[in-house]
Amino acid sequence: MSRSDDVLKVHRLAHTGGSAALLEWLAGRLGGWAGVVDAEEGRGPESAVRGVAEMNARGVRSAILHGAGSATLLFALDGGRALAAVLSRPHHPEASTLLADAAVPLALVLRAEEAARREARAALAESRAREAVLHLLMNGRLSTARQVAEALGPTLPEPMRMYVVECRTGQRGEVTRRCEELTGGRAWIVRCPVYVRHLIVLVPADLAAASADHDPLAGALVEVAPDCAVGASGEMCLREAPAAYTQAFHALAVARGRDERHARFGPGPELALAAHGAGAGWAEALLAPLHAYEPRRPQDPGAQELRATAHAWLNFTSHATRLLKIHRNTLAARLRLVETLLGLDLAHLGDQAALSLALRLTPGARPGPGAAAAAASDLDEVLRDPRLTAWARAHLRPLTGPDAPSGARATVRTWLAHDAQLVPAAAALGVSVPGARKRLTRVEALLERSLLQSPSARHDLWLAQRAEELAR
Repeated sequence: MSRSDDVLKVHRLAHTGGSAALLEWLAGRLGGWAGVVDAEEGRGPESAVRGVAEMNARGVRSAILHGAGSATLLFALDGGRALAAVLSRPHHPEASTLLADAAVPLALVLRAEEAARREARAALAESRAREAVLHLLMNGRLSTARQVAEALGPTLPEPMRMYVVECRTGQRGEVTRRCEELTGGRAWIVRCPVYVRHLIVLVPADLAAASADHDPLAGALVEVAPDCAVGASGEMCLREAPAAYTQAFHALAVARGRDERHARFGPGPELALAAHGAGAGWAEALLAPLHAYEPRRPQDPGAQELRATAHAWLNFTSHATRLLKIHRNTLAARLRLVETLLGLDLAHLGDQAALSLALRLTPGARPGPGAAAAAASDLDEVLRDPRLTAWARAHLRPLTGPDAPSGARATVRTWLAHDAQLVPAAAALGVSVPGARKRLTRVEALLERSLLQSPSARHDLWLAQRAEELAR
């Protein structure tokens, strides 16, 4: 093989296979070992490491070291590194020429690979920072969220509408670019840390359509790919970000079944608004042991972290580990501690619903003096309030309306009675698990709420059913 053929091969490998392919070919072509050696890292054959250190000390660009039965050929790259080959003697007669020809393209491809790694690390860091902003928003840490978002850009919009966009993972970049174009770079976009197919977008209220029937932004995002779907919340403040996300997620469940593939959260009374007057004191009293908790060791989770863990688990069940970046055993241990502090059994849907409502009715701060004394004695007392009765009847009305499928109310009642577990509910209904799932899917479209995928409306449904029972 001629020198020109070798040079062409070197450049082709550097372009298509990178440094690893080029070094592998050099080793095979020369019949020995070839690699990049850094004297400071000290990785590689001893003779090559020693030779690179000597080259750097003397300021020379190439060297050959002869040992017992071997020769080490060295050509300087950059950053104190060298292309090295350790060959048996007598070595290939054109080894020096081939290594010299390979040193320049190798140095270039190494720089390109390092730049790609830096870019990937920067992209990962920004992605994690955006996740952190979302986490802060969901836990009421608005001031810190604004500061971090300001550094990343753009600023968090307020008031805003929240959109949840569902698409294939390979399409998220295109959806992001399209959203930035349509909003002039004012939308705040983050990849969902729980669902890999979801993007969460906070859009300034003045850019979002006022009409639910005509939403150009959602329509344009859906057009990016045939299987895209978009759910949008109502207009809300940043402090209402958890409720906005839940609304957008429920709207997404509706959008999947529509021809236009996008939907806005349907009108209806909000539980937190209806229950605030009657339930705020009860919620503070229930959560008081959690808010007052002081960990024994500095490394153990404190009250705020336990609260965030409970909130994430109620919304995402086992997927909360992705949001919180913790092991499933850590999640289980924290939940056991929350149960112990609050005297709840989170295996039961009723206790889950109580905790979910309490978290929504409190800002996360420690309760003020006298809060417990002003509280309702238990959840049933809260749910007997006429405002909650009216909310419950409005919430459940679609289940018995003219558009409701036969047995919709009985299906929901049975499902809730079995702690929203599909398998035992299907057995109690006398249908297969796929049959029960189909029934609940029809109920999702009826209520315009997600039931089978978290965050689910199961807690609100349980509370509504209990409030209606107490009102009879």
